[in-house]
Amino acid sequence: MGEADGGRSCGTTRELQNLKQQAMEYYRQNDVPRRLEELLNATFYLQPADVYGHLANYFSKLAKPPTICRIVGKTILDGLGLPTLQVEISCTIQNFPKDICSVAISTHFEVHEDAPPEQAEAEEAERGSEVSTAVQWVNETITEELWGIDPSNQEDVDHILRMFFAKKVQEDLERKELEKSLEDSAMPIAPPPIPPPPPPPPTKKKGQKPGRKETLIEKPIPPAEPVEPVLCGSMAIGAVSLAVAKTSATLDSCPLYLKIASLKHIQEQSATLTLPLLMVSLLSCGKSSPGKLNLMKEVIGIPHPGLTTRQGMEMLLEIQKHINKIIETPLPPKAETKKGHNGSKRGQPQIIGKMSHLGCLIINYDTIEQPLLLIQGICANLGLELGTNLHLAINCAGHELMDYGKGKYEVTVGTLRNAAEMVDMYVELINKYPSIIALIDPFRKEDTEQWDSIYNALGSKCYIVAGTASQSICKLLEHGKLSIPKSNALIIKHTNQTTMSDLVEITNLIDNTQHIAVFGSTEGESCDDSLVDLAVGLGVRFIKLGGLSRGERVAKYNRLLTIEEELVQSGTLGSCEEHTFFYYNEEAEKATEALEAVSAEASELFEPSESFFPTEVVEESAKA
Repeated sequence: MGEADGGRSCGTTRELQNLKQQAMEYYRQNDVPRRLEELLNATFYLQPADVYGHLANYFSKLAKPPTICRIVGKTILDGLGLPTLQVEISCTIQNFPKDICSVAISTHFEVHEDAPPEQAEAEEAERGSEVSTAVQWVNETITEELWGIDPSNQEDVDHILRMFFAKKVQEDLERKELEKSLEDSAMPIAPPPIPPPPPPPPTKKKGQKPGRKETLIEKPIPPAEPVEPVLCGSMAIGAVSLAVAKTSATLDSCPLYLKIASLKHIQEQSATLTLPLLMVSLLSCGKSSPGKLNLMKEVIGIPHPGLTTRQGMEMLLEIQKHINKIIETPLPPKAETKKGHNGSKRGQPQIIGKMSHLGCLIINYDTIEQPLLLIQGICANLGLELGTNLHLAINCAGHELMDYGKGKYEVTVGTLRNAAEMVDMYVELINKYPSIIALIDPFRKEDTEQWDSIYNALGSKCYIVAGTASQSICKLLEHGKLSIPKSNALIIKHTNQTTMSDLVEITNLIDNTQHIAVFGSTEGESCDDSLVDLAVGLGVRFIKLGGLSRGERVAKYNRLLTIEEELVQSGTLGSCEEHTFFYYNEEAEKATEALEAVSAEASELFEPSESFFPTEVVEESAKA
């Protein structure tokens, strides 16, 4: 025992001596004694506490960079009281663990206002499984995979997360194949199906003259594509990637949007940043509304590009206040005729409003014109002009309008239109209301011919935007091209396995293909405002956050105001010269027959008018 203890003691002494030698060599190479002497001389007349502070700052520069030591996943509630994922990151800083930041990511699930109980229960169970699996991934494997990594190495972190996710995808695929093989072995072999009898020959209609052409049968609509599968737990990837980026920004004492901008512009940092233009939801008249109108899931307000973010927000708040007043004001009683009926053939519907999960009012309307005339009248009362001070966008949510039993779109209750008739309807709508500069998801993504038709007809007058009709970011990057319906704008969201590197890559792809990037929020949002920093850092053209109500959405608008103030104070707020509505697509311009009429409409769009904003702002923007 004595010899063993003596050997162990000698080994420990040698290790200490080696460490001392390494330390002395490090100090010699970095000339630490001389620099320390200079530091002590510089602090000779300082108080002891100040000297210790200078010494602490000096030695902290020689310390090992912060590394990730713990990642914790938790289940929290989003703005609708539904479960979602929160990720917290701790780092080892100067040998001590320290909590750095936390982020929350929203789920990808759509919110259905009036879903049947069976569907609601199924989605609730699926959402719970999604979040709990993500929490398990974070707390077990991911925290082990990223332990000891410098959070500033975002690309390395995202690569590790991608490899981990690819492994999970492969495991899920193998599990499904095993389950399928077990089911096939247990099922008896069914006899081949009997072919159906041939259809009877077409009978000649009574009274039909020989040689008369029969009525053309409409082409059957393409069936709905299967829903893009989402691997349970995938939201852990996007949440951890965002948390690491925010951790790096916190450690560098810089805002998250600058960190994202540095990832986007690796070679040279952009001297200025431009804020995205607002897309604010004002009304909802979609399938969930009590009225007959189904087409307008969102009527969206877009302030004039010449206004600041604060000015645009104030204008939209005034419009929203007037909408609330109109809804709260009861309709005057109708004058009765001699027969005791109202003077009109059809009574005016009572406008009843409730708050949507998107932060805007759900209004009871029956026709397409009613919500547009409402906003037009409010703008007139405020001294605003549609098409100059304020522009509009319509989220048509085409995938929600299709009646698959009849193969047509149900624009209003009882009014069905085929895909070709929908194109004519949109063209008529834009010609009648030129202040509408964007149509979001006018069709299902399966109706590719109609996307081509509406793009050729309206692509030079308004943005044709693919939202739900587009594939996920990961699928788009997998193909290496924007394999979306023919459009000139795309809504991107930070959900599921989308990493920060993926966001940078997809926005670069959008920029290279001359498309417009719209950064959108999900339907069920949390109070985490990080996506605003993502939108600013990535340099997208528009940001779509929902309405100016509900705390989880207002928090993001407040963050946008804060970023605007910071950029103004630092002198890095870029001009809005590029943020103007112009006829940007050459292919669409060539397809437009009346170019002179289009240019005349463009001049009307930017003609300055009196409003409750300074006229100089509008005039300067019009000149730009």
